[in-house]
Parts: sequence; C-alpha cells; structure tokens
Amino acid sequence: MTTEDPDDVRREFGEAVNMTAGELEEWLATEESQAVGQKDGGDESTGHVSGRRIVELLRTKKGDLTDDDLAHMRKVHGYVARHLAQRPAQEDVETSRWRYSLMNWGHDPLKKG
Repeated sequence: MTTEDPDDVRREFGEAVNMTAGELEEWLATEESQAVGQKDGGDESTGHVSGRRIVELLRTKKGDLTDDDLAHMRKVHGYVARHLAQRPAQEDVETSRWRYSLMNWGHDPLKKG
C-alpha cells in the first residue's frame, strides 16, 4: 500500500486520460490500435490490455476503486507522461505509432480541451 493520496492519483489519472470510456472502447476495436505496442508473448499488446482496464476504471465509481485500481491509475499517468516527452520530431503525428500507442493508454495528444 502506498502513502500517496488516492485523490491525487485520481486527479493525475484524469489529467492523463483525455478520452471517454466510449471513445477509448471504440478506438481499441480498430486495426490501428491493435497494430501498435509491445506484445509479451500474446496476441494483445501491453497498452491494449491497459486500455481495456482504463475503460473499466473510467466506469468505476470513486468509492469502488481498489488499491490495485489506484496502482494501475498511477501506472497510466506515468506512461502517458513519459510517452508525451518522447514526441516525434515529425510534423504529422496524426497517423503515427506514437499517437496510436498513447491512445491505447487513453490519451489522444491531438484532442482539444
């Protein structure tokens, strides 16, 4: 168990994940989503598995979040922060593997507001 405040974890997760559960679920069904990410011996990438978990977390009430849920929320925030810092130099990131990978983790870098 961490001493980190669950409210801080939820806030940081909310800042990192800018896609709704519906948007993320729709994205995860695409070929582009399934084509990116590191696969650890299975057919599904780590990010894609995480994306499905994020959909569940977005639909979970605050009071129903477990320590395991909060740990995954911290992991998502960390991944998004690290990945955003690695933005490719190319101008057009719309169809980049970088963007697709971030979207699997619930963050669309091109989404406004």
